[in-house]
Amino acid sequence: MGALPIPDPVSLYIANAKGYFKEEGLTVEPVIITGGAAAIPQVENGSLDISMTNYVSTFSAVEAGKKLKLVADMYQAAENNFNIMVPKDSPINAVADLKGKTILVNNLRNVATLAVTTQLKVAGLTENDVKFAEKPFPEMGNAIASGQADAGWITEPFITATQSQLGFRKLADTMTGETENLPIAGWMATEEWAQKHPKTLAAFQRAISKAQTLASSDRKEIEAMIPTYTKITPEVASVITLGTYPSELNADRLQKVADLMLEYKYLEKPIDVKSIIVAPPAAG
Repeated sequence: MGALPIPDPVSLYIANAKGYFKEEGLTVEPVIITGGAAAIPQVENGSLDISMTNYVSTFSAVEAGKKLKLVADMYQAAENNFNIMVPKDSPINAVADLKGKTILVNNLRNVATLAVTTQLKVAGLTENDVKFAEKPFPEMGNAIASGQADAGWITEPFITATQSQLGFRKLADTMTGETENLPIAGWMATEEWAQKHPKTLAAFQRAISKAQTLASSDRKEIEAMIPTYTKITPEVASVITLGTYPSELNADRLQKVADLMLEYKYLEKPIDVKSIIVAPPAAG
C-alpha cells in the first residue's frame, strides 16, 4: 500500500499496529510514495495493490481514461493544515504579491495547485500569474530558504517544522472559502484489482474504517502513531494542526471536489463521483 510520510494516512499504521488488518486475515506492507498522481502507474502495474491518493489527481486520471476506483476515505481539510508559507524576511506579504513568483507544490495539477489557485482568484490573479514547480514536502523548506522558490504549499508536519526551524510564516490558509473542509485524500485501487479481489478489498475497508473511527475520536492515538512512520517527533506531533478522518466515503462530499475542478478547468466535463466509489459491503 502506497502512503506519504504525513499525518493523512495515519489509520493505515494504526490498523497495522492494533492488529485490525491481521484480524481480517490481511498482511499490509506500507510503501512510501511522493504523491497520488505519481502512485497511479504503481497501482496500474501491480507494484501497489492500494495507494493513498488525493481526490484531484484521481478525478483527473479518471477523465483521462484511467480505470480507478476510490475504496475508502482518509483525510479532510481543516483550518491551517494546508498553507502557503514564505520565509520570515520575504517581501511577499499578501497573496497578490505572488504575481510572477515560483510556488513549490508536491505534484503539479493536483490538490496543491488547485487549492493555491482558489486563493489566487480571491487576490485577483490566475494560475498563469505564478510559476508552479514540483518538490517533495520534506525538501520544500530548504529549497525555499536557499532561494530556489519564493513560496510553498505546505502541509503538516512541515508547516510546524518550517516555522520552528526556518522561521517561515503563513501567507494564506488555502482551505478557506470555496475549499473549506475540502476532502483531500483517500485510498484508490484499479477497477480490475477491485473486481478481482472483492473479499480482500472488503476486509481492507472494514479494518481501515475501524482505524479511521479511532483516529477521529482520539487524537492521542494519532500523536502516538505519527512518529513511527514519519520524521515527526512526539513533541511536534502533539502540536501540529490536523484535519479530520472520515470513516466512510461520502459521494456528496467528494462531488464538491469534482465540481471545483470543473470550475477551474481541471476537468473538461462533469464527473459523477458515485460511479468511481466502491462502497464497502453492508455489515453483517
